[in-house]
This record gives sequence, C-alpha cells and structure tokens, in this order.
Amino acid sequence: MGSRGAAVTASDLTNVGTPDAGDRPPRRRLRDAVRWAAPLWVLAPFAAAGLFVNRFNPTDRVADPTGACLWHAATGINGPTCGGTRMFYYLIHGDLVEAARHHLPALLAVPFLAYAWLWWMLGRLGVRLPALRVNRWVVAGYIVFFFVFSTVLRNLDWGPLAWFDIPNLDMPV
Repeated sequence: MGSRGAAVTASDLTNVGTPDAGDRPPRRRLRDAVRWAAPLWVLAPFAAAGLFVNRFNPTDRVADPTGACLWHAATGINGPTCGGTRMFYYLIHGDLVEAARHHLPALLAVPFLAYAWLWWMLGRLGVRLPALRVNRWVVAGYIVFFFVFSTVLRNLDWGPLAWFDIPNLDMPV
C-alpha cells in the first residue's frame, strides 16, 4: 500500500533510488569541479613566476638559478623571449615604462589576456561578459609585429629604437 492507502504500482518501484534533478552522478560532479577550477589553475604559473621574480630580481645583475637568457647567450642578440622576465618583474611592481622598454609586444598583450581570463573565469561563475572579438588580421599583424620587433627592431642601436635594446646582464655595466 502507498502512503495514502493506494496500492504500490510497478512504476513506484522502478523510480526508487533515481537521483533528483539537482543530484548529479559523481563523475559529472568531478568534471564540473575541474571545469570550474581550470581558470584558477591557469593562474598557478603566473603566481609561481611572480614569486620567482620577487625572490630572484632579474634586473640586479646577480646570477639567478635559471642563468642568462638562453637566446641571448646562444646568438648574442635579443630574441623573442629576451626581456620577458624583466618585463614581468617591472609589470608586477607597477613600472610600466620599464616594462615596455624590456618587452613592448608582450606588455601590449597583457590587457587582452587578462580580459580573456576574466571572461573565462566569470563565465564559470555564471556571469557573462561581452566576448572579445579580434579580427584575424589584427592577430596576424600582432604576431608579425611581435617577431619583427623582438628580433630585428630592438637590436638596432640607433635612434629611438636604441631605447628598447636590452643589455646583456652577464656583462658588467
């Protein structure tokens, strides 16, 4: 007999133990937790880099555990990665002028990357920001600018471009 005196039917027995709409299976809960936490995991390397550059100041000419810039050591010129660590150091210390001097193309990407991360993180929390739509030609132009500036223009030692030349930190000043 049912709770109101009615007979128990076969459909009552088949629905026993089925999860409610709000009760998700353990696999799905795990997948949802991983998807929600993914934007937080992306912050981990940046937090580690921040701790590293605060511990080992890349601008003080004291040998760091990672050594000199491998590109500069191998080729003798500034390359696409040269100055990135120092740019990050100056950026987290609020010195945008020195950050621009050490790696202008990477610094220009920071606001776009920060917005993309914020869009991703808030989207996981149910807050929708407008998607950042960048034309593919703008992206292609940025990539060309990044490599031309990083490998050619910042190695020119004349005119206003000399300001972007990054000194080799292995050599005394």
